[in-house]
Amino acid sequence: MDAEKTYQFWLEDSYFDEETKKELRRIDGDEKEIKERFYRDLEFGTGGLRGVIGAGTNRMNIYTVRKATQGLANFIIKERAQSKGVAVAYDSRNMSEEFADEAALCLAANGIQVYIFPSLRPTPILSFAVRELQCTAGIVVTASHNPPEYNGYKVYWEDGGQITAPKDKEIIGEVNAITDYKMVKTMKKEDAIASGIYRVIGEEIDNRYMEELKKLVLHPEIIRKEAKNLKIVYTPLNGTGNLPVRRVLSELGFENIYVVKEQEAPDGNFPTVSYPNPEDKDAFALALQLAKEVDADIVLATDPDADRLGVYAKDTKTGEYIAFTGNMSGMLILEYQLAQRKAIGTLPKNGAVVTTIVSGKMAREITKAYQVELIETLTGFKYIGEQIKLFEKNGSHEFVFGYEESYGCLVGTHARDKDAIVAVMALGETAAYCKSRGMTLCDKMDELFKDYGYFKEELCTITLKGQDGAKRIEAMMENIRWDVPKEIGGLPVMQFRDYQKDVKIDMTDGKKSITGLPKSNVLYFELEKGAWCCIRPSGTEPKIKFYIGVRGVNEEDADMRLRSLTKALEKLAG
Repeated sequence: MDAEKTYQFWLEDSYFDEETKKELRRIDGDEKEIKERFYRDLEFGTGGLRGVIGAGTNRMNIYTVRKATQGLANFIIKERAQSKGVAVAYDSRNMSEEFADEAALCLAANGIQVYIFPSLRPTPILSFAVRELQCTAGIVVTASHNPPEYNGYKVYWEDGGQITAPKDKEIIGEVNAITDYKMVKTMKKEDAIASGIYRVIGEEIDNRYMEELKKLVLHPEIIRKEAKNLKIVYTPLNGTGNLPVRRVLSELGFENIYVVKEQEAPDGNFPTVSYPNPEDKDAFALALQLAKEVDADIVLATDPDADRLGVYAKDTKTGEYIAFTGNMSGMLILEYQLAQRKAIGTLPKNGAVVTTIVSGKMAREITKAYQVELIETLTGFKYIGEQIKLFEKNGSHEFVFGYEESYGCLVGTHARDKDAIVAVMALGETAAYCKSRGMTLCDKMDELFKDYGYFKEELCTITLKGQDGAKRIEAMMENIRWDVPKEIGGLPVMQFRDYQKDVKIDMTDGKKSITGLPKSNVLYFELEKGAWCCIRPSGTEPKIKFYIGVRGVNEEDADMRLRSLTKALEKLAG
């Protein structure tokens, strides 16, 4: 694609609106900016679209959204599933509502029934709606926890999970086949509404979703007893979580909920943070300030589309608020669910916990203790959702819990993606249970470390933006792939896995076997003494990610091992 020629086409062709052209005129003569915006089409990946908002083929705008939707519509029509319909939702980001409407009207123009929420909703509610309405697909307009200049578009299939193989590749093929924006259909909103093909949904879905969540509570009597004694500070980070999180906590009986006012209302500019991500400690600054003022027990934050949950808890021994990683909060919920379901007799004999290869390894010890199978998938919650679908098809297991290190988990099967609202509910119940036994969440985490091992994890990222950055990331992966280190940080590599080549190598004897998972650009190293590391490019951001995990004999030992291995991996990355 010639970037300059495509730029000129967008400037001159009558298909593109005047506001788009005004924006493009402002970059006239800026060769680098024109190249960044037009050197490629914004890639429709295995989950959908994600990119910077703006005019251009490599940007999120109404034209790239329409093009992606036309490809999806063509696939749905080939599947003869247009009458089942598509559910559409959006978050609080800039242009989310406009992009959702463009997608809905493109679907409607193709004769596909649309069910659209009238205002912002969390991603897990979209997943639930797809299942509840028996749709063929779902679309949620969100860029999750990315910076404010981003937006995105995720596609779900009839099971409520994100699209997986082979449908992901088939849909991508249909999107890529749209070579001319004028091939895209759309229609007037008033005409779509009048025809009945554009239907607004809302409160009835919200109510059914809440009812499903409340069925998952294991000890309502403990919540009723302890809820008034538990103080919770919550921030939705100007996203979609405010109403559903406060509603579920209130309906369960939690009385002392303090919401960060500056971050309560939806705002796509996220004015109080540079990065609306509950994995980022800076995002908790205002929440922690409020927590100290009200003497809160726990501090919770959800990301803009409310599928990730970040947690702090007060350590009463020191008076400090302690940050919990996604692995730590996941283990608190996991152990509580297994222990209490065993106690009340609802833990299935064929129960399974599903996680990802880059998530913490304490789950191996916990699931072993409760005789529940642990299944590991590739990175991405869509693979966890896919396992639930497989369990239902073949009856091999009953899903108990799913989690990933990036602050996402799922209790129940009402949705097929990570769900921060159900995570808030489950963590709130866990905290109430601990309080009923004179413990804090910090005390419980210390107990888990003592019982199961001092597991610690770290995530390091290198951001390399633009076309040059993508090439550097690719070169970094290839250099490591073709020159596999024998040791990292003084720890011998026991096993190396290259998921791109679907090969697993025992480094002690050179024996090769397959990984057993779908192909993906991921390199994984099993090291001595329970340590491991994994390298993969981000699928949604211009980053390469380095995951590191260790197991120590105590907390100090684990910290030391983690620091040492992190330094070694940074050196390996160059």
